[in-house]
Amino acid sequence: MARKQSGRGGMALWLGLALLVILVDQLSKTLVMQAFEYGDSRTITGYFNLVRAHNKGAAFSMFADGSGWQRWFFIALGLLASGFIVWMIRSHPTQKLFCFAVAMIMGGALGNAIDRGLHGYVVDFLQFHLPVLGILFPGGYFPAFNAADSAITLGAFCLVLDELLRVKRAKA
Repeated sequence: MARKQSGRGGMALWLGLALLVILVDQLSKTLVMQAFEYGDSRTITGYFNLVRAHNKGAAFSMFADGSGWQRWFFIALGLLASGFIVWMIRSHPTQKLFCFAVAMIMGGALGNAIDRGLHGYVVDFLQFHLPVLGILFPGGYFPAFNAADSAITLGAFCLVLDELLRVKRAKA
């Protein structure tokens, strides 16, 4: 019985983390939408700008030129992925790094899904630019992103780390 209790307590922790990601993401996007008009940019450092960009597609604006189907597809994908993540957290409540990773991904996915539902696009506002990025991106400007995207990226990194650690433990 104690294990179920800790599993429920763990579930609350991970759902709370996902909710925190959603709140930070939505608050930051609201502040940007209040302070910037679409397309505005403010230089912060020689390599970082705050901008207001709208993304109707997925990462790097893939599918942004679609006829509108992508809005509903990505909302549904975010909701389905979140349901699957809740199941995974319930199935692996003692794997803290794994649960952290998928909670971050869920929070980011839902943060961006909220944008799609409210606006029809995702609000992006963080933009890095370095000459070395010019190899892959025009003018060295990495595509703008947001707090939700950052949480998804951190979660994906932690998933890879978790798997590498799991493989290392299995070999030991």
